[in-house]
Amino acid sequence: MRGGVDEEIWEVVTKVARKQGLNVEPIVITGTASPNEALNNGDLDANAFQHKPFLRDQINQRGYKIVAVADTLISPIAFYSRKYKSLESLPQGARLGIPNDPSNQTRALVILRDHGLIKLREGFDPYTGTATLGDITANPKKLDLVESASVVLARSLPDVDAAAVVNTFAYQAGLIATRDGIAVEKKEHNPYVNVIAVRERDKAAPWVAPLIKAYHSDEVRKFILTKYQGSVIPAF
Repeated sequence: MRGGVDEEIWEVVTKVARKQGLNVEPIVITGTASPNEALNNGDLDANAFQHKPFLRDQINQRGYKIVAVADTLISPIAFYSRKYKSLESLPQGARLGIPNDPSNQTRALVILRDHGLIKLREGFDPYTGTATLGDITANPKKLDLVESASVVLARSLPDVDAAAVVNTFAYQAGLIATRDGIAVEKKEHNPYVNVIAVRERDKAAPWVAPLIKAYHSDEVRKFILTKYQGSVIPAF
């Protein structure tokens, strides 16, 4: 897992699992290290940090033999700014930081589209595909969209007019989407549901069902609802 929200939630999951006879050892992956690489290589038994489209892209790009076994939460991406109060107030030629991975870049572009700042190619559907900068068909404000790794976007805020920051890294930087975001991804019909992933050969292992049961417990659900006040949403 990554630190921040996931780490806090898994502290609760670990306590619930222990009561049910399952020992869980949470490990926080920091920096640019890949939780999927660690899982695929056998250094982890499971991970829980990514949404379904990101996992799909990782499997397609890197050939990982891993699979999602349970939904966990929806963690909306949001645009943040130290200079402007809304996307609509951005000036001509504003410099925006956006994620460079396909799935999260798509999420950022959809927000910009939904706020009328860009248009995307006809037929694009976030449920079935991704969008890149090359799929922008109109950009009337001539926004300068700068691609960066998700892990650095929160730190880039002093250097850009706004940035789309994945919730995990926003939370680590002290940012809350519902409080600090100038534009937040829609929660309704959101395809970006986070998951627990395991190696394909372990999907029927005897510890998987108890792990899912612990995460899907009432204790964990109540913790998420109370702690994050809508900026993180249980998906179970």
